[in-house]
Amino acid sequence: MLDWLEPSFMKNALLAVLAACPIFGMLGTNVVSNRMSFFSDAIGHSAFTGIALGVLLGIKDVTVSMVIFSLILGFAIISVKIKGKASADTIIGVFSSASVALGIVLLSSGGNFAKYQRYLVGDILNIQPGEIRLLFATALVLLAIWIIFYNKMLLTTVHSTFAKSRGIKTFLIEQVFALMTAAIVTVCIRWTGLLVINSMLVLPAASSRLISRNSRTYLLFSVLISLVSGITGLCLSYYADTASGATIVLVNTVIFLGCFCTTLRKNLK
Repeated sequence: MLDWLEPSFMKNALLAVLAACPIFGMLGTNVVSNRMSFFSDAIGHSAFTGIALGVLLGIKDVTVSMVIFSLILGFAIISVKIKGKASADTIIGVFSSASVALGIVLLSSGGNFAKYQRYLVGDILNIQPGEIRLLFATALVLLAIWIIFYNKMLLTTVHSTFAKSRGIKTFLIEQVFALMTAAIVTVCIRWTGLLVINSMLVLPAASSRLISRNSRTYLLFSVLISLVSGITGLCLSYYADTASGATIVLVNTVIFLGCFCTTLRKNLK
C-alpha cells in the first residue's frame, strides 16, 4: 500500500505536505473565524505581481520578491481595513484586483507570461530538498509565533473591543496574523498553485468548525483534517495521475461535505 512512496519525488512531496498542512490548519482557524477567506485569496493572487517585480529587479529567486510583496500587501490590507470606513471584503477586493492585474500586465508586457502559468496550478512533485528545508524552517518560525500570540489572537477574534480593554494591541495582533498568512501562502504557492491554495486554508478549518465544541478541538481537528487530506490527496494524485494540489482540495471538500451532513443530521434529530 506504500508503493506510491517509492519514487524520491513522492517522498519529497510527502515531507512538504507534513510541513505545510499543519500550518494551513492552524492559520485556517483564524481565517474562517475572522471571515477573511478572501484575504488569503488576495495574497495568493498577488503572487503574480511579486514575480513580476522580481523579474524586473533581476532577482534570481522570485520567491524572495513574492514574499516581500505579499507581506507589504498583507500589512496594507489590514491597515486600511482597521482604519478605513469601507467593508473588509470591499477593501480586500480592491487590493486583490489591482495586484493581480498589475502582475499580469507586467509579466505579459515582455511576452513571457506563458512560462509563469505554472504558478496557477503548482507542482508539489517537483519540490527540491533545499525548498523542503525552507518550508520546514518557515513552518517552525510560524509555529513559534503562533504559540506566542495564540491567546491574544483568539481573544481578538472572539471580541476585539474586549481585547482592547484588556490591554491587547489588536492592530498589532491582526498584523501578525496577516503577515503569517502571507508568508505561508507565498512560500507554498509555487507547489500548491494559486488557484487552490486558499481552499487549503479554508476547508480544513471550515470542516473542523462544524464538528468542534470549543477552541481546542477546533484547532486540533483543523490541523488533523489538513494533514489527512494532504496525505490522502497526494496518494490519490499518484495513482490517478492528477494535479496534487487540486486533488488535495477535492479530498478536503469531501471531508467538509461529510462534516456538514453529520452536523445536519444531528440538528434534524
